[in-house]
Formats: sequence, structure tokens, C-alpha cells
Amino acid sequence: MSTATVSPAEFAALGRLDLIARLVVEGFLVGLHRSPFHGFSSEFAEYRACFPGEPVTHVDWRVYAKSDRLYRKVFSEETNLRATLLVDCSASMGYGSDAARPTKLAYARLLAASLARLLLRQNDAVGLELFDSRRLGSVPARAVRRQLFEILKHLDDLPAGRGTALGPVLHEVAERLPRRGLVVLISDLMDSPAEVADGLRHFRHRGHEVIVFQVLDPRELDLDFKGEARFRDLERPDRTLRLEPAHARAAYRERFEAWRGEVRGACRRERIDLVETSTDTPFDRALLAYLSKRRRLA
Repeated sequence: MSTATVSPAEFAALGRLDLIARLVVEGFLVGLHRSPFHGFSSEFAEYRACFPGEPVTHVDWRVYAKSDRLYRKVFSEETNLRATLLVDCSASMGYGSDAARPTKLAYARLLAASLARLLLRQNDAVGLELFDSRRLGSVPARAVRRQLFEILKHLDDLPAGRGTALGPVLHEVAERLPRRGLVVLISDLMDSPAEVADGLRHFRHRGHEVIVFQVLDPRELDLDFKGEARFRDLERPDRTLRLEPAHARAAYRERFEAWRGEVRGACRRERIDLVETSTDTPFDRALLAYLSKRRRLA
């Protein structure tokens, strides 16, 4: 099963985060091995003798049965990448225009869990930072077997975020990361592009590589609502607006695209990979973008 054929809504309906992350990653890898995309880091390279005390994770037991000797599989890109997943939990991430689709936060949660599982499968260290306008929780980066459990536990119990202040919180996280590595930001980026760029620049200044997954709801892109609608600011609930979307659609799309253009330009200037996705996009695209980035770091 390839995850390209399963929608995020179908995965979300499964409920259990550990099960979803496993199905997403294993389905993705099945599709990957059938595709022309080569160079995945767990690609087999050669055998070498297994030394006393080494873990038996990659011992080839079929070779042992035939030769009575322990040989370990060596993979082509075994490196010690250190990655930190930054998940935006602000109130705007709680938006979902259709009950059949996950909210932006639910999508970010599933994507973070899948990326964590994939990173750990590659023997990389992975950590987690949860935030809204401030840091809400963290898991230091490690490459131990229990790490996935720790990350899923935090993702299973996401705090209810409030406002957004991406710039200051990105600066704070950048100062706290002890070593250079890969920073993966999952957010709708609903903030000033200048503030976002300033925070991301801090990571680049400290030698980190950065990839940003901008998660949006499909209706945020096209404002395709029927009839008069009432809109409420999720981060400032006292602010509401009632209008006929058809009358405002053209101006809205123009301003929204201008904002997205500023975000794209800021990422391009800082040499940051920006992956624009929506809550109805299969997870394969995001995982492929991550693998592409990782290959360039290996």
C-alpha cells in the first residue's frame, strides 16, 4: 500500500497515532522502492563482520544460518543527522473547513509523527518542540529506541495553543538547540513574513539546515464557501466578520497570494526549503521533500 493512495482523512480516522505513523512510513517506503527515487539512506551497501557487543539489529540471520558467522548489513548513508521537529500549536492551526478532513493541527501532528518514525528508522537523532506564542513542551533529540514513544506521547497530548508569535519563539528555540542539525518547521505561518523570516534566519545563522512545511486548509486557499458566512478569528474570538464570500473572493485571493509570495521570497533568500501543502494532500509529498533534503545533507 502506498500512502499516495490514502488520504489524510482516512489515516486520521484510524485514531491511534503510533499505528498511523507506522502505516504512513511503511506504505511510503513500499511506494518508494517501486519508484525511480533511489538513494534512501537505508539502501543496502555491503556486509561486514559483526564485532562483539554490537547491536544485532542489522545482522543477516540467513547468512548466519548458512555460514555460522555473524555479518552485519551496512547501509549507504548511515550518518548521525540531528533533527528537531517544530510543531505550531497556535489556535489558527485548529482550523478545519470540513469535518471529513483533519484540521491543520491534526495534519501537522500526523506529519510530525511520521517524520519522527522515518528519522529514527534511519538511525538519526530526533527531537520535538511544541509552541504557540511561547514554547509549550519539548523532547531533546536522541536516537534511542524509546524516543518514538516519548515523541508520540507529547503529540498525543498536544496543548491547546492560543496566539501566534513565530518570530520570538523561533529565536528562543534557535538559542536552545545545542548542536547544528536539521530544523523541520510545521506551521501555517500565519504571521508577518518579516517576523517569520527573521526567526528562520536565526537558525541559518547558527548553521542549521531548515525545511518548512506550510500547512493550509483548502478553503483558506480559495475561499470557496457558499452563501453568506460568518468568520471568527480563532486567535481573537471577539473579532468576527459576516459577509458573502463570492463578493470578496477575488480580493481575498489576491491578498492571500501576495502574502504567500512574501513567505516564498523570504525562504528563498535564506536558502530554506519551503513545502506548501494542504490538509487534503497525501503525506508522500512531504516525506519525499524531507528525503530529498536529507540526501543533500548526507
